[in-house]
Amino acid sequence: MGSSSDAIESNEGQPRAWKAQDVSRDTSWAMRLTPKQAEGFTSALKHAKQIGKPLLEMTRADYPLPDTSRHALEQAVETTQGRWGMCLVKGFPTDDWSEADMRLAYWGMSLYMGVTRPQNRASEVINDVRDAGGSYKVKGGRGYNTNAELDFHQDSADVVSLLCRRTAKSGGTSKVLSSIALRDRVQELRPDLIPVLQANNWFHSFQGHQDLAQPEFYRCPIFGNDPEHFCARANRKNTLAAQTDFARVPRLTAQQTEALDLLDSIMPSEEFCYSMELERGDMQLLNSFVTLHSRTSFEDFENPDQKRHLMRLWLSIPISMPLPAEWAEYWGDVRAGSVRGGYRGTAITSEFLEYEKRQSEVMKMAFTPWKPLICKEDMAAILQAP
Repeated sequence: MGSSSDAIESNEGQPRAWKAQDVSRDTSWAMRLTPKQAEGFTSALKHAKQIGKPLLEMTRADYPLPDTSRHALEQAVETTQGRWGMCLVKGFPTDDWSEADMRLAYWGMSLYMGVTRPQNRASEVINDVRDAGGSYKVKGGRGYNTNAELDFHQDSADVVSLLCRRTAKSGGTSKVLSSIALRDRVQELRPDLIPVLQANNWFHSFQGHQDLAQPEFYRCPIFGNDPEHFCARANRKNTLAAQTDFARVPRLTAQQTEALDLLDSIMPSEEFCYSMELERGDMQLLNSFVTLHSRTSFEDFENPDQKRHLMRLWLSIPISMPLPAEWAEYWGDVRAGSVRGGYRGTAITSEFLEYEKRQSEVMKMAFTPWKPLICKEDMAAILQAP
């Protein structure tokens, strides 16, 4: 495993299909911080603590990273857009940080990586991934606040980033697969299902995390149809929730159910699914359009400060790919390098609106102030159309 200054030749170019044995043999998707790079994050944290600004008011000047540390973050983001669609960065000094320190440092890092997106009904920009007694497969359930095994899915941003503070007593293994390889296997086994998966008649539940002007569900194909920039959006739990929770949503066809069953038979297989243990100080970054991920269930320690704890960011990044036009209903902006994604929630503040505009300018990203492309009345008309 090389340092962050090593060339990552196999990550150049666009993402490509891979299987578990490929990422086991070639670990160029992983990098380790040098001591000098790690120290840069600690020194920036010390400065940020002295300044004491609220997160949404911070700028890079409030978390001043030296060039070597900034380059490590930029390289990690770039790696997610290359060969593997993911990156693992090891060696963040999280053992030296309190929980509050890590939250501040992680937010500071985000100022160099992209524009952070809100993640839930409360419009939070950093989520704590730990067992808070939540339930997963219930109406409105999310996996990040439970200890449950998760279905394969992708998060609602260009890149999802997890920074590990504490590991579980046992379990909690991260699982990742290439959605490009998944598509290729479907093409081999059931080519007749590819058009089914690409059709824009799949409905998915927002699980209650939408803006109040939006309907409770949205349409998005499972597979994109762009021959140059492949993308996938699969989360069977949310697809089935739209079926069970909303009678007006069209029922899944027999072919759609077949397609979901086929995906479920491929994704967990050892051939396609790569398992990795996230250790303290690890940051995992995943390209949401070309990877799917899950997690095994876990058993926690009794001591509260020993319990499994990761922090999560959803990031729009300046080097993201374009998306198919049909994806605009959910993502908002399908242009490459645009600010998009996230769950808008119901608690967006003026401070957040000022932050995302300011940060998009810093990152030189295309930015259009958010508004829903499909409102409740629009969805009602769509469902009434012949």
